[in-house]
Amino acid sequence: MKVLMFGWEFPPHITGGLGTACYGLAKGLTKHNVELIFVVPKAYGDEDQSVARIVNASEIPFVLTDEEHKEFWSKIKYMEIGSKIVPYVDPEVYAKTYEENKKTGESFTSKVFDKKYEFSGKYGPNLMEEISRYALIGSTLGIEEDFDIIHAHDWLTYPAGIAAKKASGKPLVVHIHATEFDRSGRNVNREVYDIEREGMQAADMVIAVSNLTRNTVIEHYGIPPEKVVTVHNAVDQSMMQDVMEVKKPFKEKLVTFLGRITQQKGPAYFIEAAYRILQKDKNVRFVMAGSGDMLNQMVEHVARLRISDKFHFTGFLKGKDISHVFALSDVFVMPSVSEPFGIVPLEAMRSSVPVVISKQSGVAEVLTHAIKVDFWDVEGMADAIYGLLHYEALNKVFRKYGKKEVENLKWEDAALKVKNVYQTVLSNYNNK
Repeated sequence: MKVLMFGWEFPPHITGGLGTACYGLAKGLTKHNVELIFVVPKAYGDEDQSVARIVNASEIPFVLTDEEHKEFWSKIKYMEIGSKIVPYVDPEVYAKTYEENKKTGESFTSKVFDKKYEFSGKYGPNLMEEISRYALIGSTLGIEEDFDIIHAHDWLTYPAGIAAKKASGKPLVVHIHATEFDRSGRNVNREVYDIEREGMQAADMVIAVSNLTRNTVIEHYGIPPEKVVTVHNAVDQSMMQDVMEVKKPFKEKLVTFLGRITQQKGPAYFIEAAYRILQKDKNVRFVMAGSGDMLNQMVEHVARLRISDKFHFTGFLKGKDISHVFALSDVFVMPSVSEPFGIVPLEAMRSSVPVVISKQSGVAEVLTHAIKVDFWDVEGMADAIYGLLHYEALNKVFRKYGKKEVENLKWEDAALKVKNVYQTVLSNYNNK
């Protein structure tokens, strides 16, 4: 079985969990004899080619005069955006977006239709332009590549998946790693929502990373329940760092938040819980690792509560720096308001760090040895953290059995479920 897979990033060049999940799934699929053609906007040459043939979309020409492409030109939405840098995970700060309708190759002068186009591969001000060009590359690969099924990850690649489906006539599976409701809450960006819904409607099957996400897809996007299947994420055991032995440079216990500092991740609830703990015990430090649009706001929040001497903001961490902070940590907290899955708690547990997670996270569906609280229940969150810090027997149980639990969450098992989805889709497709 051969799969044409569209992603937006691939290790080692990643900005979040999407690229990590794609890599883990790719490695798992290879163990089940699935051959992958993995397309990214910009490849750097140091990606792991042993798990997939990496295709650099920047090297794929699009020829306007090709007869095969003409029927797709008018179907590809072209959007321009005038805003600051906007990561795909935080589209709430979009400024002005507009769509040029009914453009043809002959009259359309945008560089999106140039023969050659160099993708940035990032989430900058030309994001919508790059998504549109990526869709054109999708139609090209749909015609030129030999494959059985198409798989598109997250909304950035759905237009490319749809274009490849229209060009090839092959079935499409879309993977929901997050929805616009997760990223923006009530401030839904309509353009992004429309792209998501169009991708789900065009797909032959939709994979959600949790039952929480599956319910969102059914309720908010109107996708039939029988078309949406849940496949939980896992942990790439080979990429997990061995637990580091480090000596703390301070005597206090350490509680860690690691993730994007955005509304979705609930950083304010973490700070409020920290304040309550410090009223009972001054021998605790707190780390907020990550970056995001709420960073300055959270720094000011800590200052207002007068707990700055016990709080550390590290900025974005990756690789060994993450392993180092886990080695120093006594408790990890993920108070997400809406978390489709959430891989970071698994990484913490793998490092023998007990975790407190919100009930509003997909990962809560697969974990037993984690304390789960409602994100808004700051008192309950503070009590859970305090208990793990002060009751050694409780801490020991969660450290020991949490690590064992995570070691059984393998991408190979998740990949087998994805392959079964492929086989179901292909069976239905071939019986039409």
